[in-house]
Amino acid sequence: MKYKTLSLDRTDVAPFVLWAIVAFLTWLFMHSADHYLTLTPEALGKYFSLRWVLISHITAGGGALLLGLIQFWPKLRNFSYKVHRIIGILYLLAILVSSICAVILAFTTAYKVNWAYAFSVQVWAFVWISSTAIAYYTAIKKKFTQHRQWMTRSYLVTLAFIISGLSLQTPYVKSLGSFEDISPSLFWMGWAVPLYMYEILLSRKAKV
Repeated sequence: MKYKTLSLDRTDVAPFVLWAIVAFLTWLFMHSADHYLTLTPEALGKYFSLRWVLISHITAGGGALLLGLIQFWPKLRNFSYKVHRIIGILYLLAILVSSICAVILAFTTAYKVNWAYAFSVQVWAFVWISSTAIAYYTAIKKKFTQHRQWMTRSYLVTLAFIISGLSLQTPYVKSLGSFEDISPSLFWMGWAVPLYMYEILLSRKAKV
């Protein structure tokens, strides 16, 4: 019996480098949340009563960041649709867990920051869930062009975790004001700007 092998060439360098960059940024983001793993009231603060919801949200979100990017590697998709589908299901499950936890946090602990913070997280969670659900629906209906577009939207919203999270840790952003004042705007920016840029790209491609 002959087995297919996945051969690599120079065209695969860019996807691997991109994945490595995202993996490193994901590690930085999750490393910044290491203190939550002590599970103490001092470390968790307002999240203490929902500590396992928070841990599940962060862990599953990190998994989605790493799994999602693999789906955009054409060679893997062409090599084995089964592998592509399995990774896609794992990505979907990771987002399902993380987004459910995000909704719980958005309607509980988020209000302890302020209303603007809670509302920004609620809208973010809705966009995340809906874009991923549409990506899954279009895959089932075998509308693969639309599926790839909605998968891209879903992943851009997922990337907002590291865009917003790491931005909040930069000295310049910290100098702009308190976390309570700055975070809602950064949360909107983290997913809205990338989606806007992607829609511009799609419209330009449609005109060609």
